[in-house]
Amino acid sequence: MDVEASREDEDLRAEIRSWLEANLVGRFAALKGLGGSGREHEAFAERVEWNRHMAAHGWTCVAWPVEFGGRGLNIAQQVIFHEEYARSGAPARANHLGEELVGPTLIALGTPAQRERFLPRILAVDELWCQGYSEPGAGSDLAAVATKARLDAGHWRIDGQKVWTSLARESDWCFVLARTEEGSTRHAGLSYLLVPMDQPGIDVRPIVQLTGTSEFNEVFFDGAVTDADLVVGRPGDGWRVAMATLGFERGVSTLAQQISFRRELDAVIATARATGTISDPLIRDRIVHAHMGLEVIRLYALSTLGGEQGPEASVAKLLWSQWHRSLGELAMAAAGPSALTVSPPYELTDLQTLFLFSRADTLYGGSDEVQRNVIAERVLGLPREARP
Repeated sequence: MDVEASREDEDLRAEIRSWLEANLVGRFAALKGLGGSGREHEAFAERVEWNRHMAAHGWTCVAWPVEFGGRGLNIAQQVIFHEEYARSGAPARANHLGEELVGPTLIALGTPAQRERFLPRILAVDELWCQGYSEPGAGSDLAAVATKARLDAGHWRIDGQKVWTSLARESDWCFVLARTEEGSTRHAGLSYLLVPMDQPGIDVRPIVQLTGTSEFNEVFFDGAVTDADLVVGRPGDGWRVAMATLGFERGVSTLAQQISFRRELDAVIATARATGTISDPLIRDRIVHAHMGLEVIRLYALSTLGGEQGPEASVAKLLWSQWHRSLGELAMAAAGPSALTVSPPYELTDLQTLFLFSRADTLYGGSDEVQRNVIAERVLGLPREARP
C-alpha cells in the first residue's frame, strides 16, 4: 500500500511525538524500553498504569471507529502512531490483546450487548485479556482444538487445557476457542467464548522459560463457566471468528515490532564495537545482512497492509521469525566469550535474553513448517499434506 504521508498525517505525527515527549517523564520515564517479547514481567503494574494514563488522554484503541471510543485512524495514520510509539522508547503495552485483538473482533462480529459490556473497559484499560487458542495437541494446527464446552442451565461449562497463554495470571478475561458440538472435527463445531478468569474452575500454571521468566502459562478449565450469551458469532462458527482475530493480530501493530527489532540490531552493533568483534569481517557481513533483512521485512509489511491477511501473513511470519532468531545468534557472536556466562543466580543481559527467547520465534504463532504448508497449498497449489 501507499503510505506516503499527507500534511494531516505529518501533523498527527507531530502531535503524537509531542505528547509522548511530554508524558514519558517523571515516574513514567523509568518504564522506557521495558516489556516486550520475553520481558512481559517487567514493571507490569506500572505499565498498566501508563496504559491507563494513555487512555485518559485518548491514546488507546486509536484504530477503533470514533463511535466506539477510538480515533478512527486510517491505515497510514496507524502506521505513524505505532512507529512514533516505538521510537519514543515507550514500554510495551499491557493491553495489547484487548485493544488489538478481541476489541476489533467484537466491533466486527460481536453483539451490541457484548460491545456495550466490554469495549469501554478495554478502552479504559480496566480489564485485561488473554488468548485461549493453543493446546498441547493443537498449537500450529489450531483446528485440532479439543477443549470442550456445553450449554448447561444458561451457561457454557468448559473443560480442557490451553497452553502458551501469555498474561493469563494478570488477565481478567480470556477469549477461548472451544469445541461445542459433540462429535465435530477440525474447523466445524467450534465456538468463540468470552470467559472470566477469576473463578474456581480455572487453574493457571506458569511455564518457566529458558530466560528464567514465565511469560507463558498453562490454563486448565475444569467446569469453568461463562454466560450463554458470551459467544461471539453463532455457536459452531468459532473458526471464522478466530480467523478474524488472527487477521487483526497480523495487522499494523507489527510495524512497531520492527522498530523494536531495529533497537535490538543497534544494540548488537554497539556491543560489537565495544567488544572489538566489529573488526571481524564475518561479523560485519552478518550485520549488513541483518540490516538488509530488516528492510525487507518492513517493505513487505507495508506492501501487504490494508488487505485481508491470508498467505501473506505466513510469508511475513517466516521472514521475521527467521530474521529475529538469526539476530539472537549474531548477538552472541558480537558479545564474544562473555556471552556464555551469567551472573548468579541467573541474571541475563538483554542480548542473552534476546538469544534465548528468539529460539522460540520459529515455533510460536504458527511454526515455520505450518507456514510453508500454507504457502505451498494456498499459493502454489501443491497437494495437501497427509493428515491423520
